[in-house]
Amino acid sequence: MSNQIQKEFQQKTEPVRLNKYLSEAGVCSRREADRLIASGRVTVDGRPGETGMKVCPGQKVCIGKKVISRQEEMVVLAVNKPVGIVCTEERRERGSIIRYLDYPVRVTYIGRLDKDSRGLLLMTNNGDIINQIMRSANRHEKEYKVTVDREVTRDFLDRMAAGVPILDTVTRPCQVQKIGKYTFSIILTQGMNRQIRRMCEALGYQVKDLLRTRILNIRLGNLKEGEYRQVTDEELNELYEQIRGSSK
Repeated sequence: MSNQIQKEFQQKTEPVRLNKYLSEAGVCSRREADRLIASGRVTVDGRPGETGMKVCPGQKVCIGKKVISRQEEMVVLAVNKPVGIVCTEERRERGSIIRYLDYPVRVTYIGRLDKDSRGLLLMTNNGDIINQIMRSANRHEKEYKVTVDREVTRDFLDRMAAGVPILDTVTRPCQVQKIGKYTFSIILTQGMNRQIRRMCEALGYQVKDLLRTRILNIRLGNLKEGEYRQVTDEELNELYEQIRGSSK
């Protein structure tokens, strides 16, 4: 790859938390790393690691006798997630996206799609861009195509766009456009749990199909269901410009 995100990924020189180091090395999730550290199996320069401690470049990290090294090659994938696959890092979950994808390098998802939804899912081993894309305050766009059980009316579109009371708050104003009699597109800048489904239910509609088509500048395009592709250098450079300066 030849892009700015990859360059910054490879040039990391600042200390990182031990659990993040293990996660970026492809060992396990950060939560699982915390359990390993607490069990006393992780050492840093021959001494037991501690929860919350930071690791500097050049320090020797081991699990038991195995030396752990961070990955130097960044991976960013665009995946077309089918209905029925669950966004979880729990490999014991038969339908988990991690088991389904079975990618040779440990990657995780950037923002969940619920089990009943399908479409674009980004997966990566770069924790910084996960945080930059997903932090709600950064207001990065995600676009969906939604099919409901009743005719899409002008009143429904206006109320969806203005913000809908759910989960003890009101959703942010958003862009909504009618596509067909029962279908509309919606662009969100926040990611509340089952947000679109809850918004529709609050207005008396039931979602029949929910397809995510875009995250920032990355589009689903003609990627077939269940397949994945590498995000291109051109896409990553454009993504870098969009998330640069975003809080992590």
